[in-house]
Amino acid sequence: MADKFEVARALREIALLLEVDGANTFKIRAYERGARAVEVLREDVTVLARDGRLTEVPGIGAALAATITELATTGRSDQLEKMKARLPSGVLELSPVLSLPKIKAVHDALGIGSLEELKKAAEEGRLRAVPGFGEKTEAKVLETIRGLADRVEETLLYEATREADSILEHLRASAAVEKAEIGGDLRRRRETVTRIDVVVSSKKPAAALAHAVDFGLVGDVLEKTASTATVRIAAGITVGVEVVAPARFAAVWHRSTGTAGHRAKLAVVAEARGFRLDDDGLVKNGRRVRLAGEEDIYRHLGLPYIPPEMREDEGEVEAAVQGTLPDDLIGPEDLRGLVHCHTHYSDGKHSVLEMARGAEKLGMKYITITDHSPTAHYAGGLPLDRLKKQWEDIDRAQEQVSVKLLRGTESDINADGSLDYPDEVLEKLDVIIASVHNRHKMDSAAMTKRITTAMRKRQFKIWGHALGRYVLTRPPFACDVEEILDVIAESRAAVEINGDPHRLDMEPRWIREARKRGIQFVISTDAHSVKGMENFRWGVDMARRGWVRKGEVLNARDVDDFRDAVRP
Repeated sequence: MADKFEVARALREIALLLEVDGANTFKIRAYERGARAVEVLREDVTVLARDGRLTEVPGIGAALAATITELATTGRSDQLEKMKARLPSGVLELSPVLSLPKIKAVHDALGIGSLEELKKAAEEGRLRAVPGFGEKTEAKVLETIRGLADRVEETLLYEATREADSILEHLRASAAVEKAEIGGDLRRRRETVTRIDVVVSSKKPAAALAHAVDFGLVGDVLEKTASTATVRIAAGITVGVEVVAPARFAAVWHRSTGTAGHRAKLAVVAEARGFRLDDDGLVKNGRRVRLAGEEDIYRHLGLPYIPPEMREDEGEVEAAVQGTLPDDLIGPEDLRGLVHCHTHYSDGKHSVLEMARGAEKLGMKYITITDHSPTAHYAGGLPLDRLKKQWEDIDRAQEQVSVKLLRGTESDINADGSLDYPDEVLEKLDVIIASVHNRHKMDSAAMTKRITTAMRKRQFKIWGHALGRYVLTRPPFACDVEEILDVIAESRAAVEINGDPHRLDMEPRWIREARKRGIQFVISTDAHSVKGMENFRWGVDMARRGWVRKGEVLNARDVDDFRDAVRP
């Protein structure tokens, strides 16, 4: 028999093998969700399996339940063993470097089944003799392997947030814990984090720390002192916990949150105003200043409160000193409409009516239906006849909901900069999101011309997921971003801050550049399901990191003002 963590590890291994094998994305994610569901079970997974109650667990369907039952009761999986037998040995270890066909090629030709064996073969010049390889490929393999050795493991913001929520729930359940909060990169809402930092307030530090370590998701305890613990949880993320006395909590939480640069700049301000800033807060005339909360640090220094997302040493301390720090950053409660929503007319999961009702449940006043245009045939892009049917469906759905439905499109920006519907069709829409979905490897000059041509067109458009990135898996494409922003500033166009947790595009540094030019923004969901409409929260995180104010976000306006602003 296997415990829940062994079951979860096996499910994740199946998901990874399916991914390497090129399986359907939905199938892969089902196993990943199943692993997570098993990890957080409060009941014994073996008991649930034997009682036939696994399908009662959210995220576990009948097929997945059968696999989990086999793993929990026998300690093995026929599916996993068959996949391991069919795929080359070491395929998971080799997959960050080689595609599956190339893994098979080096395995068949040289018997390679590990990164160490691959590295040795490349160093000895034996890889170039394998069909499909050459000197350049061999050199690229070595470069990639060396890069892996230097790489710090990163976790996407939404995944780290999910794990952090579970950690906080566990910690706050202890009578020994007065407060528990997240600090570090995660509190600043960075796109990726390398560890989760937690600060705990307690009068019983030993008991609080023991409770922190005694968490079902903890796999390994890496380090432990009288007041700190560093652990690795089942998802592979490192978690650091620091337990402090209640009087120190505000100062330590503040220290845990800001970058070293932010704190260094703050220390200079403190010294100029007769204070000393250290790890435990503020000292004046040799006496520790009492801090009821983080806000007191800034108040004592005569500064406005600097939100966590801004504590990056990007000029926020200087702006606070000068009185120019934005004091009305956009918040999730400010959004009134959901922008960039796909339905089953293109590559979405749900109907127009289902998406509309989902928006209503989130308290929104309007939603834009923006399915793909014809060029995105791989994503079910709508030719004109299906676009007309979609409009009719929108009209029918509107009769059944109070949320306002706006007709739109996510129009491809073609290679020549044209938009992917005739002008007479575009002008019948309420909103146009213009995005690049293909030919990402165009050179910078060509891509810049492509996008600026589109942005100069008279129809209003929103520059969708601006640089085409997927965080950790696909870098931004090459273009002159500042030139494009200059063109947008002279046009009626706006910039999307895409809330898809895998995209988070555009990134905060470019958002700040757009703000300098007076450009307006839309915070979008890029939702392909009802659940995906909640993505706006991640877009808000990026907007706040980019210093975006409520008045700069078009979908923080009511429906009439929004439609007037964006209509072609």
